[in-house]
Amino acid sequence: MQGLMNWLERHIIPIASKIGNEKHLVALRDGFIGTMPATMAGSIAVLLNAFLRDFPTNWGWTGFVENMAPVISVNGYIWAGSLAIVAVIFSISLGYNLAKAYNVAPLSGAVVSIAAFIMGLTQSATTNLTLSEKLPANVIGLIEEAGGSVTDGTTIVAKAWGFFNFDAHMGGSGLFTAIIFGFVSVIIFSKLMQANLIIKMPDSVPPAVSKAFAAIIPACVALYTCGIINFAFSKATGLPMIDWITTTIQQPLLHLSQGFGSVLLIVFLIHLLWFFGIHGDNVMAPVLSTIWGNAMNQNMNAFQKGLEIPYKWVSGTFQAFVWPGGSGATLMLVCAILAFSKRADSLTVAKLSLAPGLFNINEPVMFGMPIVLNPLYMIPVILVPCVTAGITYFATMTDLVRPVVVSVIWVMPPIINGFLATGGDWHSIILSIVNLLVGFLIWTPFVFAANKVELEG
Repeated sequence: MQGLMNWLERHIIPIASKIGNEKHLVALRDGFIGTMPATMAGSIAVLLNAFLRDFPTNWGWTGFVENMAPVISVNGYIWAGSLAIVAVIFSISLGYNLAKAYNVAPLSGAVVSIAAFIMGLTQSATTNLTLSEKLPANVIGLIEEAGGSVTDGTTIVAKAWGFFNFDAHMGGSGLFTAIIFGFVSVIIFSKLMQANLIIKMPDSVPPAVSKAFAAIIPACVALYTCGIINFAFSKATGLPMIDWITTTIQQPLLHLSQGFGSVLLIVFLIHLLWFFGIHGDNVMAPVLSTIWGNAMNQNMNAFQKGLEIPYKWVSGTFQAFVWPGGSGATLMLVCAILAFSKRADSLTVAKLSLAPGLFNINEPVMFGMPIVLNPLYMIPVILVPCVTAGITYFATMTDLVRPVVVSVIWVMPPIINGFLATGGDWHSIILSIVNLLVGFLIWTPFVFAANKVELEG
């Protein structure tokens, strides 16, 4: 065991520390965190509509749904301004944080990032109208003269310029494009700003005006670069670049994220880092947010619209079921200590850690017990979440529990968290209780072992 720990400390932990502090990944992580005010508001709106519209409709409470129509409509507005355009919001947040990492004007970075993202969106919309009867030839001719087309005489296909595609581009499905063009545009902008390729204004000019003029040349170069990339790609392939990114990069990664191996690997890495005192959630946040967070946004949008839920494992699944009470499911360690420990020091830490643990705050037990760098607790702090991940994976993939469809604030207590995250699926309560019991059973033998260590000492 000691040999393994020494090897990890020499070879793995330095790499993890560098990754955790790499400025581009930190900016990516903070970019996702920056969207939380909007995404949380959108999540609340989706959750409320589930209880005010979806469930009552299934129960036949049509009168209740009609009375709640104004509230449901307001929630729809909130959703449209948050989750429906989460890629737009993220693009702004990423640009701000990336420019900040380069120590250049953050607001200008946000403007450059959102402009680079928007320019790549398709600007026309196509709609199909299926008719119950076949159109006569003269009517078809009039439609074609107006710029439309008719298929089989019964389907009118109309296309118009000046429309963005919310579903395909501006929601969670546009996040990968926002990331790519956010990085390309803001890095170019930042490098040129650092190279002092700017328009300098006299000292008498107000600072706000001076900063705006200073950003003009770097911003123009960055945006023209992105514009040329989009133009050249569309000419070469006949596809908008955002659609190509979605098809060839985003969808394969999301498909891989649904495999048990991917889930188990990320859980293992997060808790291995935690054992060495590195905040595993923060280090892995770029992966969690980019891949599983994207799936989360698409699930929430589908749930709001009453569509089929596209992904069964999303970022919220980890928090709701895999590590209740915080990383390592340490709330169950606290309960096992309170039930079986004979060590005064452990009992004191457990009593102080119980209340925070109920709200998924486990730093007191992680560093107070401690679990960090404690060889006795290395196995359970990694094993428990891996086992609960396996149980949760089986339950969600076999449809015993509805997938997570609502983003719930991370301090929500276990059991309640899972119930709200699944949009009120009562099966989630059973799953949460099972995972808590399993965590308790795995942690308990190590508490007894800790008692023996105390006695031998």
